[in-house]
Amino acid sequence: MSLQSLPSEYYDAFLSTLAKDRKPNPIRGLYPLEARPGMISLLAGKPNAATFPFTSLTIKTRSPTDPSTEATTEIAGTALAEGLQYGPTAGLPSLIGWFYDLQEREHGRKKGEGWRLSIGSGSQDVIHKAILALLNPGEPVLVESPLYAGVVPTFESIHAEFIAVPTDSQGILPSSLRSTLENWPAGKPKPRVLYTVPYGGNPTGVTTTEERRREVLALAREHNFLILEDDPYYYLYFGKAARPRSYFSLECELPEVGRVIRFDSVSKILSSGIRIGFVCAPEPILNKIDMHTAVASLQTPGLTQTIAYALLNSWGHDGFKTHTLAVSQFYKEKRDVFERYMKQHLEGLAQWDAPEAGMFFWFKLLLKEPGAGGEEQDSEQLIRGPALEKGVLALPGTVFLPDGGKTPYVRASFSLLDETEVEEAIKRLRAVVLEARGA
Repeated sequence: MSLQSLPSEYYDAFLSTLAKDRKPNPIRGLYPLEARPGMISLLAGKPNAATFPFTSLTIKTRSPTDPSTEATTEIAGTALAEGLQYGPTAGLPSLIGWFYDLQEREHGRKKGEGWRLSIGSGSQDVIHKAILALLNPGEPVLVESPLYAGVVPTFESIHAEFIAVPTDSQGILPSSLRSTLENWPAGKPKPRVLYTVPYGGNPTGVTTTEERRREVLALAREHNFLILEDDPYYYLYFGKAARPRSYFSLECELPEVGRVIRFDSVSKILSSGIRIGFVCAPEPILNKIDMHTAVASLQTPGLTQTIAYALLNSWGHDGFKTHTLAVSQFYKEKRDVFERYMKQHLEGLAQWDAPEAGMFFWFKLLLKEPGAGGEEQDSEQLIRGPALEKGVLALPGTVFLPDGGKTPYVRASFSLLDETEVEEAIKRLRAVVLEARGA
């Protein structure tokens, strides 16, 4: 049974004035015509490939099934020529096709459901462009609290009004979201966008339960907002329970699809420096994102796309799955080491919920003795002062709060440290907390 997608005109009310004013690049908009049989193109100022010094590239990669062995892949001929030349704004067709197949395998989403896919220079790139395409200056936006600090500058650049939705150990709180929307001031337009990181949330490490995701999707339909599903840690899930389905997948249970804009990244699983991410969105919105790319950077670098495709194509989807499972197990072991030393040195001095995905611990420092009165202590002065002086660099929780308020929480990344460094860092934090308590 085919899914019913929302009509194109539905999205007119969601596009920002900036997006509506965008016009297609007069040259890139004609690129597809070059492929017509018999067409002689005098169109683009493409440099002649005969002047490029590259003749082939060879990449060596670890096997996903046996990391002790290496495989060699050569990129030459047509594949290399495609990567070296100006290419389609949305991305190289070969890599786009591979990602389409991936989304069908992982999320059950197929072409022809009113959405398409574009590649960006990392998911941060397309998230930034999506925000500008959907929000006008000063408009309200629903965001999780705590909030991924990396998107805050984009929202702030358009003076967006943050409408914070609390989270807990099970993820975003639909009850709070419902209360906010049902008690929205009369005469004030409701938010049209919710931004969320559903797996291994940054900074909290929390993975939103499937039940809550369904509730949020129902609220999106009831109150007419779009969901920006930022999911860089999807493949870094290592929880004991089965992986919750994505918003992109779950919306197939609704009467119509088209309220989820999904962002994926290969930064955490292939290479952060390769800068490859992709967005799946309703076509009217993605057209505006592509128009932004066409005038800002023309395209995501073709050479990195070619390298990514050569690797993924050599692995196949089964090899990719094997690799991502190994990556998630790697971070699970890192998480376990970090928590072991948290229990050993910070038990009674901090509180936390163990993350089930991602690479962050979010913990509350207990800077007062049990039973001591007064307000909770803020972590910022301690983390930026005594902790830094003792050689521990972490982030105070306030940088992740939409309102910039005080909080006793701290974010720590466990992705890079070896066991000795983890133990030493946590022992130093213990000393700092004890000093703050006057012990």
